[in-house]
Amino acid sequence: MGNRISIIGIGDEGAAGLAAACLALVKDADVLAGGERHLAFFPEFHGDLIVIKGGLAETAAQLGKLRADKRIVVLASGDPMFYGIAGYIAKKLGRDAVDIYPNLSSLQLAFARMGDSWQDAALESVHGRPLQGLAQRIDGRPKVALLTDDTNTPSAIAAYLLQFGMTEYEAFVAENLGSDQERCGFYSLEAMADTVFSPLNVIILRQREEAVYVKRSGFGFEDEEFHQRKPEKGLITKKEVRVLSLSELNLHPRSVVWDIGAGSGSVAVECTRLAPNGQVFAIEKNEGDLENVQQNRIKFRTDFTIRHGKAPEGLEEWPDPDAVFIGGSGGELRELIRICCRRLQPAGRIVINAATIETLSDSCRALKEEGYETRVTLVQVSRSKPILDMTRFEGLNPIYIITGFKA
Repeated sequence: MGNRISIIGIGDEGAAGLAAACLALVKDADVLAGGERHLAFFPEFHGDLIVIKGGLAETAAQLGKLRADKRIVVLASGDPMFYGIAGYIAKKLGRDAVDIYPNLSSLQLAFARMGDSWQDAALESVHGRPLQGLAQRIDGRPKVALLTDDTNTPSAIAAYLLQFGMTEYEAFVAENLGSDQERCGFYSLEAMADTVFSPLNVIILRQREEAVYVKRSGFGFEDEEFHQRKPEKGLITKKEVRVLSLSELNLHPRSVVWDIGAGSGSVAVECTRLAPNGQVFAIEKNEGDLENVQQNRIKFRTDFTIRHGKAPEGLEEWPDPDAVFIGGSGGELRELIRICCRRLQPAGRIVINAATIETLSDSCRALKEEGYETRVTLVQVSRSKPILDMTRFEGLNPIYIITGFKA
């Protein structure tokens, strides 16, 4: 069985902030592991030291072997079960291999300094993670706590939020919590973007009381809400067809989606909102339409990836999708379907919008040749339109919605 590994949370005040029982565990340990900053709190320790810098899998395996005949203490920041190392070690070595002694987390301290509750806050981490996707995940949240890193600094985060016009937020930045260099304060996003902060910080975003912002709810937004070609409107999947196509895509919150032939970006926008923790990739061959896509991306706070090009070129750089929407193919439909079918994740869906019976026929044939079942819905929609003091109906172009899936 071996000895149980003691994982102890520690703050910036160092040994002074630990309980007597935790200090005794450190004193009696044969091995002390942790980051360089944590180990520096115990210069008098004469046992073996393991500096944790990365490679957690190797470190966990090493600790697992050493615990056979060594008493081990692992030092971690704050609460090691909150985006910390304790959960990882417990998962790798087993719950019976560890004892965990949490300290105050940085977020607990930050909210205490701010004087606000945190049970209603959304918790996000961009520590070692990309900023991309943060916009749609926090959109409309009244209170958001963010863990940062040396790349995703408060100034970088402020610039990112300003890109999406998220000025309804003010920021509380807490630096070096618990140490002699502690500094806390409120900032506007503009001020935060121009300020240099300590690398050790957490951010709390809070909607300003005077801010007027109402998050868009639901899906199937009106066509007029999207930036699109003018005066000739086009390259937008009409609302009714879009809603049915989204249903056929069968998205989940972490879906990876390809939108091929993005047009105005309306489908990419809606997919990103339906899969806020996933990834959406859109490609559009017409350079003149990219500006509309970018404007819709910002307007709807949907941080998806847009590429200028003609599919299938560039698809090899994207991760395998859970869902593919093809709104336009530029004459490469057969090859495009072949690639999408072979890259699609198990239980994934391909949804194609076709305006002609030739595209319908070619799509169904190609999907069948790739071993996919198909389902086709013909959408014929009419919208009401006023005429004098009366109402008539005006038909939209009929569209075939073709869904390919594995039986």
